[in-house]
Amino acid sequence: MFLGTLVAPLFGGLMLALVANTRLAFGINVATGVATFGFSLALALGILEKGALNPVGGWFFLDAYNVFLIVLTTFVGMTTAIFSGPYMRHEIERGRMDAQRMRLYHSMFQLFLFGMLLGFTTDNIGVLWVSLELATLATVLLVSLYRTPASIAAAWKYFILCGMGIALALFGTVMVFFTASNVLGHGNEALSWTRLLQHASELDPAVMMIAFCFLMVGYGTKVGLAPMHAWLPDAHGEGPTPVSAVLSGLLLNLALYALVRLKMLVDGATASETAGHIMMAFGLLSLIVAAFSLHKQRDIKRMFSFSSIEHMGLMTFAFGIGTQLASFAALLHMTVHSLVKSGIFFTVGHAAQAMGTQKMAEIRGLIRHHPGIGWGLLIGTAAIAGFPPFGVFTSEFLLFTATIDAHAWTCVPLLLGLLIAMAGLFRFVQPMVYGETAAQAVPVRVNMLPVYVHLALALVLGLSIPSFLSGWYEQAAALIVTTSVEGL
Repeated sequence: MFLGTLVAPLFGGLMLALVANTRLAFGINVATGVATFGFSLALALGILEKGALNPVGGWFFLDAYNVFLIVLTTFVGMTTAIFSGPYMRHEIERGRMDAQRMRLYHSMFQLFLFGMLLGFTTDNIGVLWVSLELATLATVLLVSLYRTPASIAAAWKYFILCGMGIALALFGTVMVFFTASNVLGHGNEALSWTRLLQHASELDPAVMMIAFCFLMVGYGTKVGLAPMHAWLPDAHGEGPTPVSAVLSGLLLNLALYALVRLKMLVDGATASETAGHIMMAFGLLSLIVAAFSLHKQRDIKRMFSFSSIEHMGLMTFAFGIGTQLASFAALLHMTVHSLVKSGIFFTVGHAAQAMGTQKMAEIRGLIRHHPGIGWGLLIGTAAIAGFPPFGVFTSEFLLFTATIDAHAWTCVPLLLGLLIAMAGLFRFVQPMVYGETAAQAVPVRVNMLPVYVHLALALVLGLSIPSFLSGWYEQAAALIVTTSVEGL
């Protein structure tokens, strides 16, 4: 099942690069997504039953933490592939896409998923860096897909800023190898995460702390943390909507996953909470910057991109606290954010097609002329803003509980940031949903099923987390907290 999970998107991407028939490509893209999700689900059940594994000669590592993210990634990838069918057909009819660029879209979409899954499963921190670069290059091509001056400029900005960030992350990785080679030799073992964790207490604490500073800025750029976040709104605003969905719902998760794995090594090497405090500072700064920036936006996709920055800041803050409750809250928040935010972008994409614009001032009366789109946007916004009974409310409530226990004074800026962000979202969404019907609204074929599935799952996670899933989160949170100091 493990090899199936990795090979399916790679094989699907290579096949789609050769398929010229657009309708057939849609079908292959969805079938590949379904197969990958099926393989990942079977893999996850095996890991939860048997425990952590090091398949393929120890080159890969699977535990409750990363296998949970693998399932989340393949599920959102599958639903995005289903959504992209009618969405991209409309783009072809409008003349914004042609058959050649559709081949590029489908092949890069699956290559992106392959890069994501490779990053989550590898045991080598060097390969983790390579996988993030692979996923970045695939999404650079997707962001520039429309070939307009604005989309090409956004893709270049994305490439340059994230290229600088990934270079800093590479330097941090080299520093980790430098100190690890004194303990584990100059072979692959000095880059193996599991081996590094076993010998974390033997690593030079000063070198590891300096390395983490580079890794924090480097991978933090990919997470979209302030002040390294400038690429994110442009990439969301100019790329196709399915790309925005996977950028917000998936790619940012991989970069944060890398940071958490490396924080565990630094905690073990330094026997201190310094790395966690750095993550808390960046997370809180990102929340505040994004909350105020929401009020200045005019483009609907850019507005929700700042919402992604806000929530990635919350997750980074929670993982920085480092307690088991905070890690549980972060994992739950990662799940519901991926589900709700990708669902919102699905809705936003159809709304922009119906109105012929992404300018919020020109999007009005969605509930009247497209009830499904209007209600999807309204409910999705309520969910991502943290309204009960959705899962975002539950994860934020758990985060506040963990914050009061660990660093009570940070509850004030945390609550302030969330309230300002909530006000910014509803300031713009309310007139788009309830305002006077716009004359330029046109009928569009929509597929709201992925939206409703995502929002329904977020509702279920807010009302009552299933016991098997809560046990999964508890197991993953325990791994993150205990292995930081004790090793495997």
